[in-house]
Amino acid sequence: MRITGGKLKGRVIKCPDGVIRPAMDRMRESVFAILGDLDGKSWLDLFSGSGTIAIEAVSRGASHVELCEKDRIKVNTVLENVKVTEKECGVKIQCHFMPVEYFIKRCKNQFDYIFFDPPFPYKFHEQLIADADKKGILKTDGMIMVHRPEEHFMPEKIGNLTRCDQRIYGRSIVDFYKY
Repeated sequence: MRITGGKLKGRVIKCPDGVIRPAMDRMRESVFAILGDLDGKSWLDLFSGSGTIAIEAVSRGASHVELCEKDRIKVNTVLENVKVTEKECGVKIQCHFMPVEYFIKRCKNQFDYIFFDPPFPYKFHEQLIADADKKGILKTDGMIMVHRPEEHFMPEKIGNLTRCDQRIYGRSIVDFYKY
């Protein structure tokens, strides 16, 4: 896996052991192009895997970045990827190793962007977005993105959030939600 844009463009990210479905380069590049300039923005990467999405956000200018991954097998690789990024960009990525559901319940920060990339068999996409909305971890002018398989339906409206865009990448879809 490589970073597709920004300061770290072309940098190779190590892939951890265990089950992983890395976000396709084409999908990542497209999502970040849609979002535009991330300078000074905050980013939360949920179901982080290798940390690639969080690192891509830093590479493209995000100044406050956090990630959450529950799979303990991935911890060392994520920390190694993040450490190299911090040295190169000077931005600390805060890492949380716990279930995303638990992280959302105890999160005290708000973010401009929240990216959900659960394993494709995961069935609680809508509930997690509703929980993030209720908890208030998305800034008023922020956006939630969720990467999912095409066979998993997502509604137009979840709580106070409305789908404002949808992009299709092969058999996967990224839905964009805003207040």
